[in-house]
Amino acid sequence: MTNPFENQHIVLGVTGSIAIYKAVDLASKLTQSGAVVDVVLTPSAEKFVCPITFQSVTGRKCYTDQDLWGGEGHVVHVGLGHAATLLLIAPASANTIAKLAAGLADNLLTATSLVADCPILIAPAMESHMYTHTATQANIQTLKGRGVKFIGPTEGRLASGAVGYGRFVEPPDILSAVRYELSRSAPLHGHKVVVTAGGTQEAIDPVRMITNRSSGKQGYAVAQAALDQGAEVVLISAPTALIPPYGSKLIEVTSASEMQSAVIKEIPGTTALIMAAAVADFKPQTTAQQKIKKGSSSLDLHLEPTTDILKEVASQKEKSGFPKITFGFAAESQDLLANATKKLQEKKLDMIIANNISASDAGFEVDTNRVTFLFSSGEKEELPLLTKIEVAEKAVSILIKELVSKKQ
Repeated sequence: MTNPFENQHIVLGVTGSIAIYKAVDLASKLTQSGAVVDVVLTPSAEKFVCPITFQSVTGRKCYTDQDLWGGEGHVVHVGLGHAATLLLIAPASANTIAKLAAGLADNLLTATSLVADCPILIAPAMESHMYTHTATQANIQTLKGRGVKFIGPTEGRLASGAVGYGRFVEPPDILSAVRYELSRSAPLHGHKVVVTAGGTQEAIDPVRMITNRSSGKQGYAVAQAALDQGAEVVLISAPTALIPPYGSKLIEVTSASEMQSAVIKEIPGTTALIMAAAVADFKPQTTAQQKIKKGSSSLDLHLEPTTDILKEVASQKEKSGFPKITFGFAAESQDLLANATKKLQEKKLDMIIANNISASDAGFEVDTNRVTFLFSSGEKEELPLLTKIEVAEKAVSILIKELVSKKQ
């Protein structure tokens, strides 16, 4: 299983803020995810928490300004800065942001920041008036101009009791941002991958619709797997309760026609399209403008086929060459391989992932899938019961191999 955190060296800078208790949780989560975490506390941060707290959750020494002038002398910041894969400052106070913008190096953290040649991610935390002050905003823009990334702050209740912008982003969200930054040099860096997900909805009237049981879990897992391999991901999603992976560009659609329009618009320059959505095959011929009232007579619903998105994609590919690679999914309840093979050939796919939705432990509304990969070459690979995350990672690994083979 792909783990962007594994053996990555993260320097976590922590400044003086009441949100520091969340930084302890963040350090713990980063360590549990597989990263090597070195924490650097500013003098103000030490007023809130002692170094041993962070040492307890990371299993590593927690650095303070005493180390800057200690036995190792001035080279401590050099060692930390050069070893870091990512410098994360969370929480970051207005004071530290100002120092970074001015290029000051008056403590171990700011000195390390000047030495670091890795990506820098900052999560601010402060009172809303401090955050919205023109000086702070100018400092943030200065740092962004140098390539520094920011996450947050968000709006919410602050330490003063007021409500406004300046609230520290929750650790799981910061973890997602770190995951994205750590994956930017992975094999799909520079490649655009479009992923569709969820079950489309076709309106009968303003309150009723035809849809299916797709949860969107497999498509969202594919989007995350592509992000973990460095891709820039466009996620075209039908309605779902899922949260889109951090770093993806979300395009929300409802119907099959809306999904088709979004897919066709995103095709130019796309390396791969992975069509994981459960697109409705039929839609009502007409949609009532008002709610259909219950009456004594039965309701006759006349359906017509929706447009075939993958056939249209194949047509566009013949003209433009994009997408370079197209993967599809086939959710079948009978004659799985025969139906999937027919779809593979008719829609000119490079690969199709066939899954039997009649199984209780695979398909819709569950976290696992039992699939068979069918390739345009005629080869096939049958997989055992896997999580949808594992299926997604397998599909993306095949995508990488396909790209390598096309270059040869």
